[in-house]
Amino acid sequence: MFYNHMKKAVEALLFANGQPLSAGKIAKLLEIPEESVLTLLDKLNNDMEHSDRGLIILEVAGGFQLCTKPELASIVEKLAHTQEVRLSSAAMETLAIIAFRQPVTRQEVEAIRGVNADKIVSNLLERGYIREMGRKEAIGRPILYGTSEQFLQSFGLKDLHDLPPLADFLRDSSLSAQEKDQSSS
Repeated sequence: MFYNHMKKAVEALLFANGQPLSAGKIAKLLEIPEESVLTLLDKLNNDMEHSDRGLIILEVAGGFQLCTKPELASIVEKLAHTQEVRLSSAAMETLAIIAFRQPVTRQEVEAIRGVNADKIVSNLLERGYIREMGRKEAIGRPILYGTSEQFLQSFGLKDLHDLPPLADFLRDSSLSAQEKDQSSS
């Protein structure tokens, strides 16, 4: 009885908030132990996964969020009637550098990319994918940048530990360079 009643409350909180809610915040709002919230989330998600409902609960950006089941994404996309906002390859490169090297200065990003990054960093800040994390203890005290909760949410990550290992990218790029060399000879 307790779980059935409280599952409704958890579902209502997740729906009303629209953004990820931590188990601790849910526990505080419902005045129950955090362990009970985790059990409720598990039971609620199990109900959703095994029924004809269009939603599931995902753990993203340090919290839990109601999301559309992946098989229904194309239907929900029709609702938007707008083109998806995509990031350019330059913006994705810059975002990847910031994600893997954070905290990092704009100058450090530019040194890695080899081009000016002012506009791209400004756009990523404006879209909420990155945030200012403070200032570096160096001449001029440049701003340090890191990823935001919006970044985690947009890319479906619980936290930065969910980023793939950087070594995988380095190995893939060295393999593709070797493949190019072999195909040209």
